Amino acid sequence: MLLKKNFLFIAVAALTTFSALNGFAQQTDKVFLSGQDFEHPVKWDFYCTDGNNSKTWSKINVPSQWELEGFGEYTYGRWYKELNQKEPSKEEGLYKYEFEVPADYKGKDVLIAFGGAMTDTEVKINGKLAGEIHQGGFYEFKYDITSLLNYGTKNVLEVHVWKHSSNKSVNAAERRADWWLFGGIYRPVWLEVSPKTQIQHIAVNPKMDGSITIDMNLKNIAKNAVVEATLKGLDGEKFATFTFPIKAKSTKETIAAQWKNVKPWNPETPNLYDLELVLKQNGTVLHKVEKRIGFRTLEFKKQDGIYVNGTKIIMKGINRHSFWPEGGRSTSKRISELDVKLIKDMNMNAVRGHYPPDDHFLDVCDSLGLFVLNELAGWQNSYDTKTGTKLVTETVVRDVNHPSVIIWDNGNEGGWNYDVDKVFADNDPQKRIVIHPWADFNGWDTHHYPTYLTGMHRFNNGENVFFPTEFMHGTYDNGHGAALEDFWTRYKQSPLFAGGFMWAMLDEAVFRSDWKGETKFDSKGSLAADGILGPHREKEGSYYTVKEVWSPIQFENKQVNDAFDGSFLITNDYLFSNLNSCKMEYKVLKSDANILYTDAVQAAISSGTIDIPSIEPGETRKIKFALPSNFFEGDVLSITANDIHGKEIYTWTWPIHKPNYYAAKFLVSKTTKAKASVVQTGNEVVLKGSDISVTLDKTTGEILAVKNATSVIPLTNGPRPVGMKAKVSAVQVAQEGDKASCTVTYTGGLTSIKWIMEADGRFKMELIALKNAENAGGFDGAYFEDKISAFGITFSFPEKGVTGMKWFGRGPYHVWKNRIKGTTYGVWEKAYNTTITGESFENLVYPEFKGYHANMIGANLKAGASSFKVFSESDNVYLRLFTPDLPKNGFPGSNPQPAFPEGDISFMYEIPAMRDFKPLEHQGPESQPTNIRIKKGDDGISMNLWFDFRSLTEK
Repeated sequence: MLLKKNFLFIAVAALTTFSALNGFAQQTDKVFLSGQDFEHPVKWDFYCTDGNNSKTWSKINVPSQWELEGFGEYTYGRWYKELNQKEPSKEEGLYKYEFEVPADYKGKDVLIAFGGAMTDTEVKINGKLAGEIHQGGFYEFKYDITSLLNYGTKNVLEVHVWKHSSNKSVNAAERRADWWLFGGIYRPVWLEVSPKTQIQHIAVNPKMDGSITIDMNLKNIAKNAVVEATLKGLDGEKFATFTFPIKAKSTKETIAAQWKNVKPWNPETPNLYDLELVLKQNGTVLHKVEKRIGFRTLEFKKQDGIYVNGTKIIMKGINRHSFWPEGGRSTSKRISELDVKLIKDMNMNAVRGHYPPDDHFLDVCDSLGLFVLNELAGWQNSYDTKTGTKLVTETVVRDVNHPSVIIWDNGNEGGWNYDVDKVFADNDPQKRIVIHPWADFNGWDTHHYPTYLTGMHRFNNGENVFFPTEFMHGTYDNGHGAALEDFWTRYKQSPLFAGGFMWAMLDEAVFRSDWKGETKFDSKGSLAADGILGPHREKEGSYYTVKEVWSPIQFENKQVNDAFDGSFLITNDYLFSNLNSCKMEYKVLKSDANILYTDAVQAAISSGTIDIPSIEPGETRKIKFALPSNFFEGDVLSITANDIHGKEIYTWTWPIHKPNYYAAKFLVSKTTKAKASVVQTGNEVVLKGSDISVTLDKTTGEILAVKNATSVIPLTNGPRPVGMKAKVSAVQVAQEGDKASCTVTYTGGLTSIKWIMEADGRFKMELIALKNAENAGGFDGAYFEDKISAFGITFSFPEKGVTGMKWFGRGPYHVWKNRIKGTTYGVWEKAYNTTITGESFENLVYPEFKGYHANMIGANLKAGASSFKVFSESDNVYLRLFTPDLPKNGFPGSNPQPAFPEGDISFMYEIPAMRDFKPLEHQGPESQPTNIRIKKGDDGISMNLWFDFRSLTEK
């Protein structure tokens, strides 16, 4: 069998190396009995006691969650609350696997290791127990099976896994939780084969100055033993070797050394080294251990902050579950790399989970650079002391040497057992702090979901270092980017602020192998749809907002206009890096005049680099580039920055001109000798130009019908005011040369709308609101309106037949009032879709088509013969494009989106803010409704739009 061949190869190679090349170390061989991840599994025999495909022996992939393999029953951990179910899903799984052990392994120590199994696990080798049943589903555990093996022949491994623990505290900690409850051996299983004399375990404490202490657990140490410690650079750097004598029969030793010219580890420059320890006796190599480590100094100063390498840190973090839709909690290094790269791409530097993650995830955090809060499970209930002590020990022993791990978490939101706090320190020479997430505990305030104005000891008058381990809750499209900038700006004002962690990275929608029909992904409604990413890592709009808000380069607000000289003020928001380590370049983008009528795309007409001077963390300095001679021929200035590793930090954009410039450029005009006309008939006014006719209702001022040469454009029932009231008081028509006009005067919020028909069929709206305070219903010559969340005009337009939109403005994602950042100026195009963020998992198309779009300058709504275009001469107009569909399966209180105005197509100056699962009142100023005050003599609020209903030839 293939497994046997692998065993023989590894064993023979080790023996050959040792005997033929005496002096090379014997290493601990790691030999997999399962696959290394769920994407490369090995089949074992399997029997499930209940649920799907139960009560018969079959095959299962290992590692895996058995539900995803078609066995047992899917269970969500809120069975006792929102789901209102009796305690479900207590099936058990019986595994069996045969393997052969080479005779050469006799005389060595052999351990069997499980990366993780849910939840209680009993292991037998050749019918004999390997040890006591392991309890706890998120932890690596091992048994010494040396005496149980048959060498040179077949061995039988039997594993009994209970999804429901016999330990009430384990069930309370792990199964009464807001996450999916899976069963099975979901992380790899392997053998560790070591010489009898060995270094069993090491725990390191490497400092930024190159010094290190190493705690070693040793076994069978004879006389004249030494340990040689060598450091190897990943780029081939060579360092000195230190030798330490070891006492005979010693089981624990601590050694110390210091290497020169070591580069420290931090998340911006995550320098790593390989530490090699070689155990020798009289010059003969007995055992060798290698660990990849990073040198960094941790300091935890109460009433001050958290320091890494002498720098006070602010963590820009997110909470992450180990999860994949087709694997449950069974993942792979590929997924770990994908996730860390996505986190880094959002300009984050930290991550937290609710249990110890896969070891390969921590490896990637080490190598790519993230701070990690490593947590003992216990969602809102704790393990008993005996179990908790064992699980803390397993966690720290596995993860103690990762430089990315800077804090230990003892449970979550009440899931703390104070008696096990000390167990972390007992196993950790670095003495990382232990926090109780959401509690103000021992000098560390990790308050969950603080409000913008949180205070009263916790913040304004706080004494403790403040870093909420959960905030910006992101159910559906809520939270995350929406309101983040306000929160972040305020919290950074405190010298005790050490960062925060958004909830959460992923929508945990699991693939239901037991469901028939089209729907296959289940997030239990709104319970698990918390992510800034979809289950397969689809990027929501907030992803890009966070990327800009948390960018380590911050631009001060500046308008590009005729006086622009190529300069900006930028601030270094890194912790450790000088901005001169980054690269920056600009592009001037120009669009064809008919770009919204054709398939043409925006292109660069000039580009260049921007020199970044020395700007230390926290400093603000000027950058400047020489404007190219054709700069003002362009439409958009784009600046992209890349970090020292070549990763894009962000791309910022600015319009070079005002909207009236673009309207004149992009709106196609036609030369004609004909004139426009206007005719009143009864209660109707008909404006005609070329082959366009627009019929207005004199009693309401609304469009009744729009026709071109070939079809009817169904833009009707508007303009209706949003956020104000209006009543028609007068209608006046006029012939103005070759133009025709109709002016509608109102009482109320609207002052007037003048409709102008050009001879070639272009149709213009000139709107003025709130110019006359008395007519607006005000008093003493003033008009005041409070708590306005939506302000503008709206029309009806049928969705049926709409195929897409191409537009010039900010995009490509829709926005909310408090989530504008993350969109950039340019020419964008997207197809019609009905994506419901957090629910459309079978067809999660981003960007969503519907919603508000910022700074609309020109747009082509594609709807076949009903297509039309609109151009704005006014700044900061939001285009509302239909109403996003509401989720169908959410629980009460999920608040998927604020209410939309009536109608389908709207042009707005104010749009609603998006809340998280707390009210808008608990968020910052950019999330609050606005107010309007108009004084007598003010010009009022204007909005000038061009409509093009002509059936011009398009590609």
